[in-house]
Amino acid sequence: MLLTVFLAIVFCAAMALMLISCVAFIQDNRFFSSAPKEARSVLKQREQELFYGARAIGWTLFIMSGLLILGTVVIAVWDGFRSGFTFWQFFWRFVLILTIYKICDMVLIDNYLLLKFHFFQHYYPEAAHVMEGRKYGFNIKSQLLKLFVIFPAVSALAAWICTLF
Repeated sequence: MLLTVFLAIVFCAAMALMLISCVAFIQDNRFFSSAPKEARSVLKQREQELFYGARAIGWTLFIMSGLLILGTVVIAVWDGFRSGFTFWQFFWRFVLILTIYKICDMVLIDNYLLLKFHFFQHYYPEAAHVMEGRKYGFNIKSQLLKLFVIFPAVSALAAWICTLF
């Protein structure tokens, strides 16, 4: 259980690092597909780097966060195999990791980082008027759909695949 919580924290940190690398350093609009449609429609594509080497730093951080996510999955599965996990143990491990991530995403990233601290608006001031007046995060319906339907389904599929071996 302790390992699962640790892996969830690492997963959340990796996703936050990925967000920071995309918004602050890479600055490519293709990475903002989860942003609200209103915000995406006003974003200007950044052709020039924020500073020399910003995109190289961003891609390095992006790759590191991807490796952290992959490592989280590998360790979760490997430890489950080593410990002789059943379907339900794998399922609950995956559901717990994804649920902690989604709650972290909704509460910390969407609510605080984007709305209270204006992180996104600092790098994309043209989207500031879209985000004004929001009291809570973005895409609440899709967030809850992921939390209650998609993530449990993905967890069940991953647990089933793990129990095949």
